[in-house]
Amino acid sequence: MQAAALCREQMHVILAEELAGAAADLHQTAAASSSSSSSSSSSSYSYWEKKEKEQQQHDQDSSEQQQHDQDSSEQLAWRGALSRSFARADALAVSACACGRGSTCVPKSCSCLLSSAQKGAIVGSTAVVALLVRDRLIVANCGDSRAVLSRGGVAVPLSQDHKPDRPDEMARIKAAGGKVMYMNGARVRGILAMSRALGHRLLKPEVICEPEISITERCEEDDCLILASDGLWDVISNKVACDVARQCLEDGSPTRAPAAAAGSSGSAPAVSQEEEPRCFRAAALLARLALGRESSDNISVVVVDLKARG
Repeated sequence: MQAAALCREQMHVILAEELAGAAADLHQTAAASSSSSSSSSSSSYSYWEKKEKEQQQHDQDSSEQQQHDQDSSEQLAWRGALSRSFARADALAVSACACGRGSTCVPKSCSCLLSSAQKGAIVGSTAVVALLVRDRLIVANCGDSRAVLSRGGVAVPLSQDHKPDRPDEMARIKAAGGKVMYMNGARVRGILAMSRALGHRLLKPEVICEPEISITERCEEDDCLILASDGLWDVISNKVACDVARQCLEDGSPTRAPAAAAGSSGSAPAVSQEEEPRCFRAAALLARLALGRESSDNISVVVVDLKARG
């Protein structure tokens, strides 16, 4: 669990740093490209002066090529930032103390009893991250947490679970010198039921932290995005989860979230009249459904309203 806690505390911080660095690099590249393009246009103008139509077509083609190059550069930057973020989170989890006090604890100087057992800790974590960038939805996952998009009433998976018996993952594990053993399902060395994860120091190099990244163009039919651990997906299908989340988000009368406050002696507790965000309500309902279906694993659910209904 310590790796999961570290991911919860630090992944968004690390990702923000990496994205900021990538944005700065893109800005510098775009500025240099714009300067070069302006010089080229000025020097070639006299040559094409008598061929205005050809020049216009040339400019249009150049503009389209520049836009394509910019899109490609942005995608490379996003992928690089996400990959570096997962690598940094993995390094942090691997070096963290088993006491689970988070990033403030340094194993070598920690006085807790668990620090002596640090080398034996193998508990890691899955991770799934989503970025909404203009007209695109970027998802990175490592492990068997999953991202599913509800689009026009259809459930669209945006990630693939990393299971040891997935043909490409099994081949990679064997190439790294590992084995996939079937003990209550496929497991790496008979231990871990996923082929990628953060913080599993004893299962390297077979278990890697490199995320798989998908980039999806957004459209008006996109309703919501669900990010959840396998505690949800083991007992609830993609379609049912999307249907439940969409219905919660479309409900025009969201529930209110009561919050007890300190009151005078003998008086009833004060009640907050703030409306609970619909996406929170959808995530909570999905978690309760998974519990009701006796899910045997940890359950983490995030619902993102892509229509901003409040």
